[in-house]
Amino acid sequence: MPHVLTEDLQISFMETGAQRGKAVLLLHGWPDDATTWNAIVERLRDRRLRFVIPYLRGFGPTTFRNDSRLRTANGGILAMDAIALMDGLGIEQFSVVGHDWGSHVAECLAIGWPDRIERIGQLSSPPRMGGLRTPSFRQSQLFWYQWFMATKRGAEAIAKDRRGFARIQWENWAPDGWFDEATFDAVATSFENPDWLAVTLHSYRVRWEEADADPRSVWLEDKVKETKSLSLPAVFIQGEQDGVTPPAMSEDVHRKFAGPFERILLQNVGHFPQREDPETVSRELAVFLEA
Repeated sequence: MPHVLTEDLQISFMETGAQRGKAVLLLHGWPDDATTWNAIVERLRDRRLRFVIPYLRGFGPTTFRNDSRLRTANGGILAMDAIALMDGLGIEQFSVVGHDWGSHVAECLAIGWPDRIERIGQLSSPPRMGGLRTPSFRQSQLFWYQWFMATKRGAEAIAKDRRGFARIQWENWAPDGWFDEATFDAVATSFENPDWLAVTLHSYRVRWEEADADPRSVWLEDKVKETKSLSLPAVFIQGEQDGVTPPAMSEDVHRKFAGPFERILLQNVGHFPQREDPETVSRELAVFLEA
């Protein structure tokens, strides 16, 4: 698998599509990996689009180059990883589509490098610009896994059974029967990365101020909190049966965008629309990315 060396990482990625086409960065979420986009790029292979699909830090074959580096995973540092990857590939301007964690990284990229990002697509996880508010009690119940990760005993339990912890999210976040065992087993190998647990814990702890952001990315984290809206073209795609971020959480998402924007809800789809309904998602992304 090809890779790019950055100051911190050896970033492994997949690349497909038209080499001279419009560049599109596809970012996976948690608990998932870069193969989440396989069915999408397969359907868009004949488009004039060049897809770059990395494994985020702590997932699959992407590894740290230095044992002393902090195993951080706040949105700002993940966005800096993405910029380092695209710099390494010599790609100056590009669109970005992200799912779950990748959704937040997409908005970080648009806020931190507005001259480089042409348009953004966000799947399942609403934008966090302006800062996260304490969720309602009902939403906090859906976020149980995040509070669990904030505790010492929770971290110990996940360390003993990371696959089991990831699997219960797949089961809870989408309608019954949406995935097969072979698919989950293949993706779960990405969770065997030695840094997966550390980056996972940090990602969820930092968002609720139970940990500090990577010091090198504080400038971007502050900028994201200060930003109220974005004006570049954007699309938000979500399943109506999302079991962790229900559609009610994204009803006002249009207020975060001052430019062309569309919110698309998919019936009988949960938190993984690119895996659950790749036909519809690829069709919508083709229209959006080629506009």
